[in-house]
Amino acid sequence: MTPAKRTSYEGVVLAVPVTVPYQRFSIESAQWWLGRALRALAQSAGISHRQFDGFALASFTTAPDTAIGLTQHFGLSPRWLDHVPMGGVSGIISLRRAARAVQAGDASIVACVAGDTNHVDTFRRTLANFSRFAQDAVYPHGAGGANASFALIARNYMNRFGARREDFGKLCVTQRANALRNPNALMKKPLTLDQYMAARPVADPIHLFDCVMPCAGAEAFLVMREETAKSLGLSFARVLSTIERHHAFAEDDVQYRGGWAYDIGELYAMAGIQAGDVDLVQTYDDYPVISMMQFEDLGFCGKGEGPDFVRGHSFEIDGSFPHNTSGGQLSVGQAGAAGGHLGIVECMRQVMGIAGPTQVGRARIGLASGFGMINYDRGLSSGAVILAGESR
Repeated sequence: MTPAKRTSYEGVVLAVPVTVPYQRFSIESAQWWLGRALRALAQSAGISHRQFDGFALASFTTAPDTAIGLTQHFGLSPRWLDHVPMGGVSGIISLRRAARAVQAGDASIVACVAGDTNHVDTFRRTLANFSRFAQDAVYPHGAGGANASFALIARNYMNRFGARREDFGKLCVTQRANALRNPNALMKKPLTLDQYMAARPVADPIHLFDCVMPCAGAEAFLVMREETAKSLGLSFARVLSTIERHHAFAEDDVQYRGGWAYDIGELYAMAGIQAGDVDLVQTYDDYPVISMMQFEDLGFCGKGEGPDFVRGHSFEIDGSFPHNTSGGQLSVGQAGAAGGHLGIVECMRQVMGIAGPTQVGRARIGLASGFGMINYDRGLSSGAVILAGESR
């Protein structure tokens, strides 16, 4: 069945990229972190938070609150509201839904906010209640959590396509180099390939530096029309195109491709560009194998060519293929659901020319992706957005 041609996002922009600096552990609630993000959005936009007439929330740790409860908590009165409990793809989905709401006139300024706390026991409790699949089929056997699942995916990918740990290590090492230029990154020490290779195993072939570090923090941005941004005197990034797909390629015994591959043609066609026109890429990087998979599925190389693509490029800020210029989750940290917004916020800063020490020299067009909701053998959700600076 041929998918319906979707309307472009012409006239929709993103503004006010916000990061609430991360902490490894926090005694504060998720609501506290989300509230700080909302305050930063309002202050940076120069308006009251009460002027946000749309609100999209992503978080794992607000229970028993949902987005509706937080409207009273934060003094919001939106006419458009969404709660997106989809982990690492929540940022893309929030952006897509907010953009359509703005186009339809259902909202004028949508605050897309994601954040989580990280108490000492938060991650264990989140893991135990992540999904019914995990509770019934995985967790009782001691294999609960992302490490075991991504070990399965990584080993399958390595066997199928000849990827080596050194290839994954190259991505981790270069992301750490990028993170050392990002004052918000939690990882402050350089990482060498020798250190990566010698790190203790977690779930073979996953070792210590393949794993994201849970932390507390928040990311946020505003979605509005271009004329609204200009009336407020705000710089912005244009939304050229987006895609979203769930439960793709169910026929694969173990995941080696994601939903991006279904819709990549539409992503570039709507944006009016080709993969080679993209100046920087922010992949969702909870584990490096997923970034390598995305290089293929996002059209930068063919399926199975990811290992050679990694060997043939440099991924630093000033490299041949600038990638996860903030350091990505692997070196910045994973603030729960905010991990799905991290790449979007960094991509915004890049094409807006305000990334500071992580700025890529020629950043006209950027791509950010999302990935999430892992069951034992695959992640169920994927998405991507292409952004451009004002002058395009």
